[in-house]
Amino acid sequence: MAATTPTFGSPQAAARNRESLFAASDSRFDRRLAKILAHATDVFYEKGYEGASMRDLARHSGMSLSGMYYYFESKERLLYLIQKYTFTTIVERLRERLKQESDPERRIHAFILNHVQYFLANQKAMKVLSHEDEALKNGFGAEIAALKREYYRICLGLLDEYKRARKLNYSSRTAVLSLFGMMNWIYTWYNPRTDPDAEQLAEEMGDIFLRGISSQGKVNRKKKAVVN
Repeated sequence: MAATTPTFGSPQAAARNRESLFAASDSRFDRRLAKILAHATDVFYEKGYEGASMRDLARHSGMSLSGMYYYFESKERLLYLIQKYTFTTIVERLRERLKQESDPERRIHAFILNHVQYFLANQKAMKVLSHEDEALKNGFGAEIAALKREYYRICLGLLDEYKRARKLNYSSRTAVLSLFGMMNWIYTWYNPRTDPDAEQLAEEMGDIFLRGISSQGKVNRKKKAVVN
C-alpha cells in the first residue's frame, strides 16, 4: 500500500484533516457528526476532559447547548465516539497494510508506519487518547478497552512471529509495551520543520527498535549457553 505523508498546513487545513478522520460516509448527518467530533477534539485537547464543559463543546461546535444535549447526552459520549472512530480507523488501516507484507520484519515496520503516520496526521486526537484513556466508564470504557486489546494483540502477534522467525529470546510483552512507549509520546517532541516525515521517521524508529530486541535475544541465548 502506498504511503501518504501527512501535511502540516494552515489551521483550516488541519481542521479539515480532523474532520476527515471521523467522516464515515457522505451523508449529511455523518458530515455534521464529523465536524462536531473534530471540534470536540479541539476542546478536549485545549482544556482536558475534566476542564471541558458541554457549554464549551456546544459553543466551539456552533450549536446551542440544548441541541448538543439532544444529540449527545454527555461529554463522555463525545469522548467515546472520538476514541472509537480513532482506534477503529487505525486497526482497519493496519489490517490492510499487513495484507501487503509477508516478511516478519517488514510487517513490524508496517505496524510502526501505520501508527506514526496516523499519529502525526492527527496529533490532537492522539494526545486526547493518550491523556484521557481512563475517563470513560462502564460500557463506553469496556468497548474502547476491547479495541485497545485487539490492537495490542495484533502487535504481540507480530513480535511473536518475528521472534520465531529469527530464533530470538525476549519478552514479547515487554517489547510491545516498549514500542508503544516509543510511539505514543512523539507529539511531545516532534517538529515537522526539523524532524523527518512519517515514513522516514517510522523507518528509523523501526530500525532502532528491531536492533534492540534482536540484540537482547542474542544476549539471552549466550547467557543460556554459558549456564548450560
